[in-house]
Amino acid sequence: MIIKTYDAKEIELKPAELLKALGKKLKETDYKEAAGKLRDKAAGAAKKIRTLDPKKTASDFWNGKPHEERRLGDLYIPGTGLYKHREWRGVKDTFYYFHMIWLYNYAHMVTDIMKYGNLPDFLKGTLRYRWMGQTYLTVMHWFDRGMEGMRGPALRASAWHYRGMTSETIRQFQAMFASDKKLHGGAANELWKKHIAHNETVSGCIFYPWRDELDDVPLEMIPYFVTCHVNNHTVLNYIDAAQSIGLPADPCPMCQAEYGIFVLDDYPDYAPIMITSNEACDGSVATSILQDWFLNRPLYAMPQPMRYDDPLVQKHCQEEIEGAWRFVEEQMGIPFSWEQYVKYAESFNKLTEFEHEKWDVAANTDYYPVNGVAQALYRIYYSQDGDRPIWHEVDKHVRKIMENSVAKKINSFPKTRHRVIAWSCAPLYYSNWCTWAYNCWGLNCVINMDSLMFDQMLRTDTYEHALEDLAWFNEKAPMRAMAVGGHEHIFQLWQYMERFNCDMVVMYDQLQCKGMQGIHGMFEDEFRKRNIHAIWVPHALPDKRTVSRREIRQIINDYMTTVMHEEPLDPTLVDFEDGDSW
Repeated sequence: MIIKTYDAKEIELKPAELLKALGKKLKETDYKEAAGKLRDKAAGAAKKIRTLDPKKTASDFWNGKPHEERRLGDLYIPGTGLYKHREWRGVKDTFYYFHMIWLYNYAHMVTDIMKYGNLPDFLKGTLRYRWMGQTYLTVMHWFDRGMEGMRGPALRASAWHYRGMTSETIRQFQAMFASDKKLHGGAANELWKKHIAHNETVSGCIFYPWRDELDDVPLEMIPYFVTCHVNNHTVLNYIDAAQSIGLPADPCPMCQAEYGIFVLDDYPDYAPIMITSNEACDGSVATSILQDWFLNRPLYAMPQPMRYDDPLVQKHCQEEIEGAWRFVEEQMGIPFSWEQYVKYAESFNKLTEFEHEKWDVAANTDYYPVNGVAQALYRIYYSQDGDRPIWHEVDKHVRKIMENSVAKKINSFPKTRHRVIAWSCAPLYYSNWCTWAYNCWGLNCVINMDSLMFDQMLRTDTYEHALEDLAWFNEKAPMRAMAVGGHEHIFQLWQYMERFNCDMVVMYDQLQCKGMQGIHGMFEDEFRKRNIHAIWVPHALPDKRTVSRREIRQIINDYMTTVMHEEPLDPTLVDFEDGDSW
């Protein structure tokens, strides 16, 4: 190759010599750039040391950094929402998290396996069922996300709610595995004969008359509902499986996932009977039909009325419950026990009483120590599951924390800019968005629509009163009353906004919910008329592929910057990729 030198002389270089010369030049350039970066970094570090405030450094170590300085997004491994290392919350809260949340829950995840069953059944269930292995191993990341940035009473009270849900989840899947024909050579053991399977939206309160003799375990609660929150990848293959056999893709993804479990034969066979419901729409009816087909055993469909205010409809709902009771008596050979119903209904009423106390503190003070995701998930779980010892244990701990917070006037969410109510059906794959929203923007989700369901005390003075209240309770299931129960119930939003002193609405826009889509325009009109700030958050319930978590965050970011003209509290949380994380 002929090249010219600086004095216009021409010389010839062989290709090998040319490459060597270029490599030497590039290497010198790299060295210079690297040296420059090191100098700049050293100068910055020296400047930081010179301006270091020993008192602030000590305070940051002992108490943790102030909210605006935490930079929680820097903790994530690039491209994920997974931690490089956990957050330093100050000495007291970091050690509390390590001992009483991380270590405590890992230990109880092991001991609960033995308490509620045995290790061989657990191992066989983990290897047999896809949802089990994918969910159990990622539980502590679920804790991390839900309590990110939390301090003091909020960290403690929220963690106890998660502890209760984890313990009850283990109890349920251990009960299923112990009696599962598929794990025991296809034979029905004695435990199989003592279980009632039911749809996750059929409340456990229905089965109180048999609680001492039979164990009622919701069939989809663990394979579907819990798994969405813990690991958002888990249910996607069930949705695809439902569509693969020719079922349409436009009904609710919740219903698709629930019957996709059956298409892939990924459900335990642990009970001789099944009770289903039409909660919350026609898609659920289709699920019940498919479950009846796959299960091939006695099944009772206990429908709930869509518009339940009519007294005649109320009477019909009571008759459906009595029909379910007769079905259990006939199939299981155990008579209805009024004494057992009274015992468990009155015990459950204590949970409802404390829930009302929590609502009063959340509505009327700044001292409520539970974050939005813990409050909503716990409320849905225990009210659908029915009375269990673990709920009373959790409430005992939370009561102590809450009363101390009120007495000492501890504000667990001091950076609150807006008190938010979240309305309609939430994105199950991103339930911890409200933790992110507070940390990033100061949006404090005080209450969720689903938290307000099942708001009914159960009278036990007479059979007639008990049946009447149980029917009302059953009709106030999640999504039933305030999603497809008529516009007068859906528009209770305004009353709850006033009750909980909220100034902003996050309006969940479930893209495949025909009920809520039909009333979208009416909400828009009301928001304008009432001058209410509302952020519409589109999602597809359990299917993260339609609208990702990152897209949800971007929608909120855009509203807060362009409409509210506010700056983020933690800029590192504004935009990050977490599509591949749990």
